[in-house]
Amino acid sequence: MRAADSDRQAVAERLRVALDEGRLNLHEYDERLQRAYAARTYADLDDLVRDLPAAGTVAPRPGAVPAQRADGGAVPASDGAGDRTVTARWLVEVWEPWLKTVGIVVAIWAVTSFAARDLLYFWPAWVAAPWGAILVVQTVTGLVGGEPRRWAADRERRRQRRAEKRAVKRGHKAVRHQLHGSQRSAGRTDGSADPAGPGHDVGHQATEPGPVPRQPEGNA
Repeated sequence: MRAADSDRQAVAERLRVALDEGRLNLHEYDERLQRAYAARTYADLDDLVRDLPAAGTVAPRPGAVPAQRADGGAVPASDGAGDRTVTARWLVEVWEPWLKTVGIVVAIWAVTSFAARDLLYFWPAWVAAPWGAILVVQTVTGLVGGEPRRWAADRERRRQRRAEKRAVKRGHKAVRHQLHGSQRSAGRTDGSADPAGPGHDVGHQATEPGPVPRQPEGNA
């Protein structure tokens, strides 16, 4: 049975959820998303999610026992290494422009001081100090408020949207290629139906005898 655009979009959403849950890597997600938008039948779509659970299903690991707190509640899972990595990347994102700019102005000050053969007034402090103070406040409030996780989630959403757009474009291109190939095949089939071509009728008409001229009555 033929699949509709809403069916392709539903499968694309399941693939996105599988990517968020870590069941698919980025390469697998990109490949399957492209195939989803190029799918024609339900069978094509089913093949893409056959090895994936339903949305929201969490498969427990064999032998895994959830940890218990002293009051009997479950201890929430935490990935300390992942949190540290996200925090480090967020700090680099926040402080990298400051570091580059301050490095440039300090280099300019050093070159001019060397050219003057004297230590000039350290004017880069007027660039580094106010901006640095603002970044310190931003860093502290961001770490307290969980800004690194929100920043990482926002980057992941943008990356997924870009991947989906690329997959949609590739799917549309594959569909246009298939339609173009079908039209060319149909054209070749129509051409082979009349092997003689239109010139055959022209030649046939040229060989037909014309009307016989009448003789004058005086010569009879």
